[in-house]
Amino acid sequence: MSKPLIVVTGKNGQLGWEISQISEKLDQQFDFVFVDVDELDLSKPESIPDFFKQYQPQYFIHCAAFTAVDKAETEQELAYKINAESTGVIAKECAKINCPLITISTDYVFDGNGTKPYTTDQQTNPINHYGYTKWLGEKLAMENWNKTIVIRTAWVYSTHAANFVKTMRRLMNERAEIKVVNDQFGSPTYAADLAAAILQVIQQWHSGNIHYGIYHFTNSGIISWYDFAVAIKSLSGLACNVLPVPSTEYPTPAKRPFYSAMDTHKIVDDFHIQLSDWQTSLATCIKGLSAA
Repeated sequence: MSKPLIVVTGKNGQLGWEISQISEKLDQQFDFVFVDVDELDLSKPESIPDFFKQYQPQYFIHCAAFTAVDKAETEQELAYKINAESTGVIAKECAKINCPLITISTDYVFDGNGTKPYTTDQQTNPINHYGYTKWLGEKLAMENWNKTIVIRTAWVYSTHAANFVKTMRRLMNERAEIKVVNDQFGSPTYAADLAAAILQVIQQWHSGNIHYGIYHFTNSGIISWYDFAVAIKSLSGLACNVLPVPSTEYPTPAKRPFYSAMDTHKIVDDFHIQLSDWQTSLATCIKGLSAA
């Protein structure tokens, strides 16, 4: 009997790459196909039905996205096509073949005016175009297919691809002093932990523990970007001086939420997933980077 096929988009991104690393341990149970823009161009939503005819997946993990937050302000149409329209089409195609869908979203669907972790049923109110397109992608996915899980995550980093941790380490090696904003708060997410959680959800689906809807996943603990940078410096053994500054010193084309921590209880309760604290996961990632 053939094994269930899992299709994963965004194979060259942080999350898609981390899923591919773990997938090797699950090859007795599932087959995997990892794709990126060359195999599935999300800027052309009309090409998606043919892709589904070719692969006929049993499970679909949608990690690919237009993630350049500031660029999304000027490339609005492209961000909309990739993050919203294509996600909606993927959900429709999944519905046609009864294929459960996991699609990844972001803390940027919230406006950042909160003072305690956002729950999955709290009002969304994105304050930049990237956040708006991701929110619309969630909405279209849920409307087009009831066997959908949306996982909102935040501050994602990995040993692979570009991210805050790798940028900080590079700058700290190059400079005697750097400035990092200290008035934006949230929770970091090690992509390897999120990848493991996603595959755990699919394994549980496969064995009959079935839930759908919106979930939040980050590592535990709430910090500022400045706190994050100080921890990166310390764990990397670097001497650079890290200075805290307000966001007003670093104006960006897209507004950022000041507070975007999210309540993760639901994914823990429904799928029995253990969350690591952010310090432990950061230490694991930096160990991996230092060994590379």
